[in-house]
Amino acid sequence: MTQNTPAAPAFTAKELPYAYDALAPQISEETLRFHHDKHYAGYVAKLNELVAGSPYAGRPLEEIVAAADGPIYNNAAQMWNHEFYFDQFSPAPQQRPEGALLAAIERKFGSVEEFERQMDKASVGLFGSGWTWLVADKTGELSILSTPNAGNPLREGFTPLLCVDVWEHAYYIDFRNRRADAVAALWDRIDWRVVGQRYDEACN
Repeated sequence: MTQNTPAAPAFTAKELPYAYDALAPQISEETLRFHHDKHYAGYVAKLNELVAGSPYAGRPLEEIVAAADGPIYNNAAQMWNHEFYFDQFSPAPQQRPEGALLAAIERKFGSVEEFERQMDKASVGLFGSGWTWLVADKTGELSILSTPNAGNPLREGFTPLLCVDVWEHAYYIDFRNRRADAVAALWDRIDWRVVGQRYDEACN
């Protein structure tokens, strides 16, 4: 008699690339535990449930983000968005952009400080929940893009480079309703080395 064994999940939640307390005080250990272990992991679990037996079973995450809609898209995009978000931080970040990325920022925005000001404004001004992105088009030109809910720039043909999560679960434990303060604090943990590598890959 054979026994049916349950199939392995299509996707697994990635571990953080740093300790839970490594980004404090800008992002507290409590926030990271809820954000990563509850919200992000919840999207991964729900996506596994939804893709099982669907036309998206066995397909890579980015393909699902690009092609799906409804609940499958929402959970796939939130999984992708969160992994991208967590990977851009470091307890010992490179503090400023360099090289080709710096040149692109200065060409588009005039200065790093003006870029950060515009990114802050877009993040604070996004109504409800969603994401604000620094993206590159196919020529390497930069722009700031805001997407509601689970929105992802891959759907619009852009390469994401950096993002701000303005869902309340990303900051409410630490900052309550002070979204502007939460967004401003992130710049101290953004690792511009990672963002620069993403830009270099997008341009090659």
